[in-house]
Amino acid sequence: MHEYGIAEAILSAIEHRAAGRPVRRARVRAGALLRVTEPAINQAFTLVAEGSPAEGAHVDLVIVPAQLTCRSCGSTTTSPDPYVTCPSCGGTDIDVDGGDDLILESIQMAEATHVPGDPRRDRGNPA
Repeated sequence: MHEYGIAEAILSAIEHRAAGRPVRRARVRAGALLRVTEPAINQAFTLVAEGSPAEGAHVDLVIVPAQLTCRSCGSTTTSPDPYVTCPSCGGTDIDVDGGDDLILESIQMAEATHVPGDPRRDRGNPA
């Protein structure tokens, strides 16, 4: 399954951004050419994230469509499935642009269980 390589790339980006802090969720934009689904990427991510700050985190996947240009009629369209025929003429001679991106859009940190400071648990400097 190629999802494991993609999950490892996502984990690497999360670990870099989180800097050791525990992560609850991540939002990732993946191009249509990567041919991944949210359930498959989460299954792979669960395995690769074990023992990391992202252990137990969920990946929200947003599929970015590829731009298709028909060489026969010049029609341009976008599609989440890059292996389609031209919707205008039915041709199969199609150029595909984009759709291979993998971008970590955001991460959601887990809530802190301990706030450093004095034992009275105040969060500011006493005046």
